[in-house]
Amino acid sequence: MPPTPGSGLAKGLAVTLRTMTKKTVTAQYPDTQPELPPRSRGVIGLFEENCTVCMLCARECPDWCIYIDSHKETSPPAAPGGRERSRNVLDRFAIDFSLCMYCGICIEVCPFDALFWSPEFEYAETDIHELTHERDKLREWMWTVPEPPALDPGAEEPKEIAAARRAADKLAAQRAREQQEQQEPRQQQDEKGGTP
Repeated sequence: MPPTPGSGLAKGLAVTLRTMTKKTVTAQYPDTQPELPPRSRGVIGLFEENCTVCMLCARECPDWCIYIDSHKETSPPAAPGGRERSRNVLDRFAIDFSLCMYCGICIEVCPFDALFWSPEFEYAETDIHELTHERDKLREWMWTVPEPPALDPGAEEPKEIAAARRAADKLAAQRAREQQEQQEPRQQQDEKGGTP
């Protein structure tokens, strides 16, 4: 049976009328900021104090978009007869976000937790050369990194925290014994009636 003339037009108008009565879901982006998922990948923040210039992030980057420069500094020996120590000092840490594919390999391989995902996504530039962000800009983004999720309450305590707690308890017990030993001679002198 052939369709009646105008039935397609009626169906189209019905769809239009149905969508006209529903609330719009369009986000007015510049005026209203979107709610991003907690682990969204925006830009990479640098916590400079943790960076030891091991170059793992730059070597593992598939796009070669991380540029690191450093120099060595030697420090005098801590004790007489010791040897001088040398360490790398970070001069330049830059990421070219025009090349970056946001894979996160650099963050995963960093053994010292110096790189983190920040949910910042508004860093568009008019010139592609300005998408290479130096360490000052990467450090600014570090303060937008959300806190990590809370640990599972039933999880085992990390070994580092347990070791630090044992060391603190041992030190507190040692100090308490020393104070008790210092107070015992005073109590004996007070009992004899003498003054020190």
